[in-house]
Amino acid sequence: MRRIEAQRIVVKVGTSTLTYPNGKLNLQAIDQLCYSLSGLVNENKEVVLVSSGAIGVGLGQLGMKERPSAIPEQQALAAIGQTQLMTVYQQRFAVYGQKIGQILLTHDVMDYPTSRENVLNTFENLLRLKVIPIVNENDTVAVDELDHHTKFGDNDQLSAIVATSIDADLLIMLSDIDGFYDKNPRKFADAKLLHTINEINAKTFEKAGGRGTKFGTGGMTTKLKAAKRILDANKAMILANGENPSIIFKILNGEQLGTLFINKDD
Repeated sequence: MRRIEAQRIVVKVGTSTLTYPNGKLNLQAIDQLCYSLSGLVNENKEVVLVSSGAIGVGLGQLGMKERPSAIPEQQALAAIGQTQLMTVYQQRFAVYGQKIGQILLTHDVMDYPTSRENVLNTFENLLRLKVIPIVNENDTVAVDELDHHTKFGDNDQLSAIVATSIDADLLIMLSDIDGFYDKNPRKFADAKLLHTINEINAKTFEKAGGRGTKFGTGGMTTKLKAAKRILDANKAMILANGENPSIIFKILNGEQLGTLFINKDD
């Protein structure tokens, strides 16, 4: 057992958790996620949800099979998908009596002191009111072609930035893999799950695979970058499988699930 004391928790869910391979919403997973996070708030935890899925849901809504390469098309899909995603979140959280708020961010908002202060004030007040902030990158305006100070790059990085900025105790990253392995488990049958990682270096990155699902943008490398940011801030992160989001309860109860990234002195 590994007991993790965490009062302020950021949970990040990827597109692979929220949608099926055809881009349709996985309503069962979303319901379990809303149930679990509402339960944490009822236990007087402070919870922030960083949710991917806007473009992926937009693809599903329009019946498109591949993510388009043209930026304006991606922006349009994000606008469509984000609306649908928040509608479903609103409906499912309401079943459990939980209030939510939406925060869409771009990198420049977090870099500029005045806007950063305003955003952090918003987080603090929402958490004080026991409202779950649902965070996503503002994909309708943040694109690769714009200044690199505008786009986070992926929601793995965004979740780590949010977690460190609001001084969260723990980042739980739910993905489509059980944790971090010593080699790619999809290619090597003898791959071993690493339960704890205390340091991220060049060798760690060498073990990481490539890009994630066709609807998402993440991969193991982006998760390691996020974990490094967390460790540099002397915080903790757990990477676990989000197929059943109620795994969050087991993680917080100390079950050795996923990979815990934490500094040795902690």
